[in-house]
Amino acid sequence: MLRSFLGIGRGLEGGRWYGTRSAIFGNNVPERVTICEVGCRDGLQNEKMLVPTDIKVELIQRLGMSGLRTIEATSFVSPRWVPQMSDNFEIMSQLDTSQARFPVLVPNKQGLLSALEAGTKAIAFFTAASETFCQKNMNCTYEDSLARFRECLRHIPDDVHVRGYVSCVLGCPYEHGVSYERVAEVCQDLVDLGCHEISLGDTIGIGTAGETALMLEEVLKKIPKEMLAVHFHDTYGQALSNILVSLQMGIGTVDSSVSGLGGCPYAPAASGNVATEDVVYMLHGMGIETGIDLDMLVQTGEWISSILGRPTGSKVSLARSPTHGRDYGSCVRNFFLKTPSKDGQSSTYSVRQIKDRLYEK
Repeated sequence: MLRSFLGIGRGLEGGRWYGTRSAIFGNNVPERVTICEVGCRDGLQNEKMLVPTDIKVELIQRLGMSGLRTIEATSFVSPRWVPQMSDNFEIMSQLDTSQARFPVLVPNKQGLLSALEAGTKAIAFFTAASETFCQKNMNCTYEDSLARFRECLRHIPDDVHVRGYVSCVLGCPYEHGVSYERVAEVCQDLVDLGCHEISLGDTIGIGTAGETALMLEEVLKKIPKEMLAVHFHDTYGQALSNILVSLQMGIGTVDSSVSGLGGCPYAPAASGNVATEDVVYMLHGMGIETGIDLDMLVQTGEWISSILGRPTGSKVSLARSPTHGRDYGSCVRNFFLKTPSKDGQSSTYSVRQIKDRLYEK
């Protein structure tokens, strides 16, 4: 079991997966996954300190250099409500939209027109599977939120990519349980209105792998898997397991935030978005391509965390930090791969023996 888990002799060759992924994870797991990086918008919008524009732009550039090609850049909302995003025009003016997709969040027609004026080629609207959440968070009913979207569609050029966010797909801070049939209906409404992609958000991070599977089962009855993305908060530490289940059901786009930036205002001590570094580490360990340089991504997460004056929210970054310890997982895998026994098979050792060999002088 341990040798299989570490990829010994049946999955990894020189650190690359070559064989039995489908046998282990199922036939629906995509060979390549798109990461939608939301740290620059969803991650920074609740920061108490106003992050300078040049820092935001550099963060986007660093993320792009690491290989990310979908980076949510900012939002076009009222600066009275979200002052952190008041520099949206300045940010967009410095981005090369031919090199990557930079979605921006818009709440209404006014925000859309401003975003289009700034040159955006990708926009995102949002609603919720919970009526109460719509009223509390958006100051309108669910039907009113669709009406806003419908009005905006008249002004969206054909070459602009449209994403729809659905909040509270696995639970609501006000209504608690949410019907998965209701989630599927909301997704269908957004597709009917013209969305090219739907992001399913566990807004308060309470969902489990089993609940995720049941929710996706309902949604996939109405919406093709190619049109779906998942967006998990890690409040209860369930995000990676939920993402794994989503991959096994064929979902090929995952939202995440560098260094785990962001948080949920409805759950005290919520850890917020799942860290992009942790998602990429898991995906690469499964042999799934992302086009992302994990080392460069980790460096970017540590850089922005130092700017914000807080520790990184990524467990991968913490494990790789010189002040925290060595990259233990990679060391163990390399140790096994490089320690064959007489019969050509990798030997098994106790945890104490592994540590002794890893840290011997």
